[in-house]
Amino acid sequence: MLKIEHLTKRYGDKKAVDDLSLHIQPGEIYGFIGHNGAGKTTTLKSCVGILRFDEGEIYIDGVSIKRDPLECKRRLAFIPDNPDLYDFMTGIQYLNFVSDIYGVDAGARQERIHKYASMLELEGDLAQPVSAYSHGMKQKLAVVSAWLHTPRLIIMDEPFVGLDPMASHLLKGLMREHCDNGGAIFFSTHVLEVAEKLCDKIAIIKEGKLIVSGPMDEVKGNSSLESVFLELEENNA
Repeated sequence: MLKIEHLTKRYGDKKAVDDLSLHIQPGEIYGFIGHNGAGKTTTLKSCVGILRFDEGEIYIDGVSIKRDPLECKRRLAFIPDNPDLYDFMTGIQYLNFVSDIYGVDAGARQERIHKYASMLELEGDLAQPVSAYSHGMKQKLAVVSAWLHTPRLIIMDEPFVGLDPMASHLLKGLMREHCDNGGAIFFSTHVLEVAEKLCDKIAIIKEGKLIVSGPMDEVKGNSSLESVFLELEENNA
């Protein structure tokens, strides 16, 4: 579903991502962890076509992000760490705008907007301008918009930041449902307890380099993910 091959991204003389390779299969929730500045966001933005990269290749559902970025973007959805939505629109206008971009027909969009907005307790606020939304409400709106066109792959950067406990619980359920239906999720998080319970596989990155990756049980063994992460950070200092 997502194949990252020898990804390298430089900013001047610094390698923000250094020869990174990861393969994410359909049905997998894949967590991506590392300290601030480790290269997580750069990797995610490269995967969705926001950042150009210097070396390597990225494939979305078998399609090269370099050669056919529009087709790749049709097959994925991206939720950034700080959703930059159009404040001049109302919530429903924004969701209709996203639906128009992806060609979601009227019946399907109405059904999906109702399903996901009501689930996240946002439906009653859709008539309000996005400028009046709290950070958590914007995050919920971004989640609804990501699920509208039934993407094959959903990529998220710190998706739980700003969400209340109930919304976080519901998002976890949506993520698992998406993967049970044959999709895939790739997301970064600092909440290691969530990653440990939710993810099928995990990758740990430091200073742009992949330290370890694989099935959650193999990576953490009999320890907690937090213990493994701290030990790897110390050993790779």
